[in-house]
Amino acid sequence: MPFPEFEMPMVTSNMPRVVLVEPDCDHARQIARILVNEGFALTCATSGEEGLGTIEDTMPDLVVACTELPGMSGGQLARRLRLDALTRNIPILMLTEDASPGVEREGLESGADAYISKSAHPDLMVLRMRALLREGPELLQVDEASRLRRARIVIVNSPREEEDEDDTVEEAPETTLGELLWRDGHTVTSIERSDDLIEGGWLRGADSPDCLVLELGSGDEDLKFCRLLDARRQAVLEAGGIPFRTLGIVEASRFRRQSSGEFFEAGIDDLVPSDIALEALAMRIRTLAQRRMAQDEFRQQEIERQQNALTLEAARAKAEMAEALAQANMELARTNERLLQAQSKLVQTAKMASLGELVAGIAHEINNPLAFTIAHADTVARTLKRLQGVNATDEATSLTKKGLSRLESMKLGLQRIQNLVLSLRRFSRLDESSFQKVDVPAALETALALLAHKLGPGIVVRKDLQAPAELVCQPAFLNQVVMNIISNAADALADLSVDSDVVRGTIVIASRLENGRYEMSVSDDGPGLPHDLRTRIFDPFFTTKPVGTGTGLGLAIAYSVMEAHDGTIEVMDANLPGGHGIGACFRLSLPIRMTEEGPVATGRAA
Repeated sequence: MPFPEFEMPMVTSNMPRVVLVEPDCDHARQIARILVNEGFALTCATSGEEGLGTIEDTMPDLVVACTELPGMSGGQLARRLRLDALTRNIPILMLTEDASPGVEREGLESGADAYISKSAHPDLMVLRMRALLREGPELLQVDEASRLRRARIVIVNSPREEEDEDDTVEEAPETTLGELLWRDGHTVTSIERSDDLIEGGWLRGADSPDCLVLELGSGDEDLKFCRLLDARRQAVLEAGGIPFRTLGIVEASRFRRQSSGEFFEAGIDDLVPSDIALEALAMRIRTLAQRRMAQDEFRQQEIERQQNALTLEAARAKAEMAEALAQANMELARTNERLLQAQSKLVQTAKMASLGELVAGIAHEINNPLAFTIAHADTVARTLKRLQGVNATDEATSLTKKGLSRLESMKLGLQRIQNLVLSLRRFSRLDESSFQKVDVPAALETALALLAHKLGPGIVVRKDLQAPAELVCQPAFLNQVVMNIISNAADALADLSVDSDVVRGTIVIASRLENGRYEMSVSDDGPGLPHDLRTRIFDPFFTTKPVGTGTGLGLAIAYSVMEAHDGTIEVMDANLPGGHGIGACFRLSLPIRMTEEGPVATGRAA
C-alpha cells in the first residue's frame, strides 16, 4: 500500500520490521507516520490475504493487524500464522474498535499476543509494540511437553492499611482472579508487595514464576518497583536465564491517560485497567505465562541441540574408527553365534555320548542277567505246574499256587526293566537309524493298537490325514515320536478324569503338506501344559508324571529323532472345539523333497 504523502526512510538491518494490516487507509496512514518516525521499517497491506503473502515474503519482527478485515478476519490471520512453522514465532498485536471482553478473548485465543484499542494514544501503542519486540524473536509455540507443566503465577498486591483490608474482605467478589487461574490448572501464589521481594532468590532458577501480576497505583513507588523488577529481569537474562513476564493492573482513569505509558517505559510487558473483565484479565495472564514457558522450552531445546551437535562432532571425528569397529563387531557377533551353535551341538553330542556309554553298560550288565532270569522264570513256572500234579495235598497245592502268583509278579517287573533298556537303546539311536519308506496310516494303526490298553473305550481318537500316505523317513518318527506323544496325551486325559472310572477325552491326529514340509500334529483336550514347563519337557529324564510311572525319556527321544530329520517340534495350546480342557498340541514338521515315489525327508541320514 503506497503512502505518497511522506517519504519512507531507507531501511537498515537494525530497524525492527513491522507488517501493518489495516483496511482503513486514513487510519493506516496515521499509524504509518507514527511507526516510521519511531524508527520502524514498515510494510503495509489492506486485507488478510495480502497481509499473509507479505508476511511470508518479508518475515517481519512484528505483525500489527486489525480485527475487522475484508475476507480473512484478523483472528483467522493470526490462526494461520500460528499454524505455519515459519511464522508461528512472530508476535501479533491486534487493533480493534470493539474493546469488549468477548472480542479480546477471541483474539487472544486465535493466537494474538496482545490487544489494543484503535482509540488508544499513539505513544501507548508504540510502547506496547516495543514491549512485544523486547521479548525477542525466540518464541515457540508451546508443545505438548510444555503444556504438561503448570504455569507458575504470582499475584503481587499493593500494601494495604488494616481498614482497607477489612473493607476488601467485606466486598470480596464471589470468584477471585486467583481462583479463576487455579481452576485453569495453574499454580497461583498471592503475596503483598515489599522491597524485600526484589532481593529474594525466588525470581530466578527452575522454580521461578512465569508471570507476575502487579497491582499498581498512581504513586511513584509503583514505578520504582517496576523499574527494580525490570533490572532484576535483565540480570536473569544476562545470566542466560529466561526472565519472568509482568502484567500491571492500573486504575482505569490513569490507564486511559497518556501517563500509563510510564509503566511500559519502566519495563511492564502488558498493562490493563482495573475495570477489565475477570475472564479477559485471566486470558492475558495465560498468554504471557505461555509465552515465557515457550521461551523456556526453546532454551531447553537449544541446549539439547548444542549437546547433540557436540556429540555429532565427536562421532564424525571417530567415523573411520567406528566403521572399522562396527565391521569387527559384526564379524565377532557372527563368530560368536557360530561358536554358540557349535557349543550347543557339542553339549548335545556329549549328552548322547554319555548316554551311549550308559546304554552300553546297561546292555552289558543288565541284558544278559535279565535274559537269563526271564528264561529260567519260565522253567520255574513249568516246574511248579508239574509239582501241582505230583503232590496233591491241599497245603502243597496252596503253596504251589502262591509261588506261581509271585512268579508272575516277578515276570512283570522283569518285563518293565526290559522295556526301560529298550527305551534307552532307542533314545541313543542304536536302532532304526536308516531312512526307509513308511506307510503312515498303517504305522499309526500299529501304534494305536499297542496303546489300546491306555486309550480304553472312553477316549475318542480322530484322524485327519491329508498328507500322502507314504513317507521316506526313519521309522522311529512314527514308532517313537508319534507313539510317545499319543501315550502322553492318554496319560494327560487320565489325570483329568481321576474322579471317574472311565477315562474320557479326545485325541486328534492330523497331517498335511505345506510349504515344502510334512507336518503332523497330535492334539488332546486334557489339562494342557504350563508355559514354564514347555522348554524343559525335552530334557532327558525330566518328567511331570508321578514317581514310578514315567522314565522321562519319551519326549527326549522324540526331540532327537526330529533333530535327525532336521525338523522341529513345537508345543502350544490345543483348544479343541467342545473339549474338556485347554489341552496340548504337539506339532511336528519335517523338511521334505518331492520325488516320483512321494515325499522324502531331507534329514542327515537321507
